[in-house]
Amino acid sequence: MPGPDPLARDAARFPSTFTTLRDEIARTFLGSNETIEGLLVALLAGGHVLLEGAPGLGKTTLVQSTADALALAFRRIQFTPDLMPADITGTRVLDEDERGARRFVFHRGPVFTNVLLADEINRATPRTQSALLEAMQEGQVTVFGERLELERPFFVAATQNPIEMEGTYPLPEAQLDRFLFKLELGAPDLGALTSILSATTGTSHARPAERMDRAELLKLQALVREVPASSDCIALVARTLLATDPAHPSAPDAVRRFVRYGASPRGGQALLLGAKVRALAKGEVHVRDEDVATWIAPALRHRLVLNYEGEAARVRVDELARAAFDAARGG
Repeated sequence: MPGPDPLARDAARFPSTFTTLRDEIARTFLGSNETIEGLLVALLAGGHVLLEGAPGLGKTTLVQSTADALALAFRRIQFTPDLMPADITGTRVLDEDERGARRFVFHRGPVFTNVLLADEINRATPRTQSALLEAMQEGQVTVFGERLELERPFFVAATQNPIEMEGTYPLPEAQLDRFLFKLELGAPDLGALTSILSATTGTSHARPAERMDRAELLKLQALVREVPASSDCIALVARTLLATDPAHPSAPDAVRRFVRYGASPRGGQALLLGAKVRALAKGEVHVRDEDVATWIAPALRHRLVLNYEGEAARVRVDELARAAFDAARGG
């Protein structure tokens, strides 16, 4: 008799692993489990995350706790207007040895890590923001003509404050497109707020235990890629992307009226990869339409560009993305 399917065997262990990680992070990040799951899904899918929320909601705690639970190297960069690209990637320094000989030595910047927190990324100039583009897309940096590989996994979690816009630089569309998900952190409810105040004003400070190592994480990221998606499911994602284009015949009326540019193919990749992780988290080895539907807003909310009328009317991009998905599902 043939042995058990390796994919099914590994998928059977995935739900408990995912739940253990989520619960461990939740011991220190006392916010929404939805946010934790979104971050973990993006990490397991091999993508990056943009976190948007008011100050004090625990964005740094969330990312630091994730790195601790996975036993990954963690670095943080506070983005400011005077930050330079070399402050991120590193630079050459003239060094002198004991014999008096001089040579240039490359000092690696904070980008050489596993988990990079780009705090308030929209406070830096576009030139500095662009220093992350190659790292996020290619997993490498090029410095003085030399290409340097980044250790895998490499995960960028960038934060931005939606309230204070003075002195900030909106992220270029090309950089926004490289974030798998954009997660929005809302204000905590009464229960969560009470827990936060109690946990952060006492003498004890919880720290996540290591629940996984780097090698196991890389195996899980490879497992996600093995999960099959049917041709119908892939076609649904493709129709969703087309329905976000205001010039396409399948676009709903709201998209035609309020959207200037629709989602790129990377939006479809984000939907499918997120759906694959969700399927594994349920112990399944195939993607369903509802797995795709779960990530419509996180995967597309930063990829739809509103026109002037949409911005003036303060239209919620999440609703437009959902309308595009509904149109594609009915097509």
